[in-house]
Amino acid sequence: MAISKVIYGGQTLIDLTADTVTADKVLEGYTAHGADGEKITGACTFDADTSDATATAAEILSGKTAYNKANKVTGSMKNNGAVTGTISTKEGVYTVPQGYHDGSGKVAIASAEQSKLIPDNIRGGITILGVTGSMSGTEGAKPQAKSVTPTTSEQVIVPDSGYNYLSQVTVSAIPYTESNNSAGGITVTIA
Repeated sequence: MAISKVIYGGQTLIDLTADTVTADKVLEGYTAHGADGEKITGACTFDADTSDATATAAEILSGKTAYNKANKVTGSMKNNGAVTGTISTKEGVYTVPQGYHDGSGKVAIASAEQSKLIPDNIRGGITILGVTGSMSGTEGAKPQAKSVTPTTSEQVIVPDSGYNYLSQVTVSAIPYTESNNSAGGITVTIA
């Protein structure tokens, strides 16, 4: 018979009668006494109530383990470490891969494209990605002025090889002559 209450000289020395300890609440390997004074051997294999846990394997880093509602869960989230990427076009987008990132990764404009972002490559008064342009538009330009003679078919006038653009196009007048003819009229020649 176990003793749950000890009174000595009118004074209560031990009183277990109001205790609520049970074997499932005491960690495995430890002992205590219940309200009836009987020895209790712990049966609990966890030290926290995980009944409201919501983590899933995909939310736990691969190779790591955790407990969810008293079940051991092995993570499946990919460890991407330091994720890096570049953007090389105006419409370029970098999609960050799903998984864990250690916070040291970077996404940047490709270095070949960064080297083009200099003031001399941007028209004056325009700022692109913090670089204000200084180009007037004529640097390195090689214009061509040319003359053409109209024809009876459509013509496309473009600069000759070695020129950047046409600075001026002079279209000759269409040859036009009038002469008297033997019928008493005027003959108009357009050629």
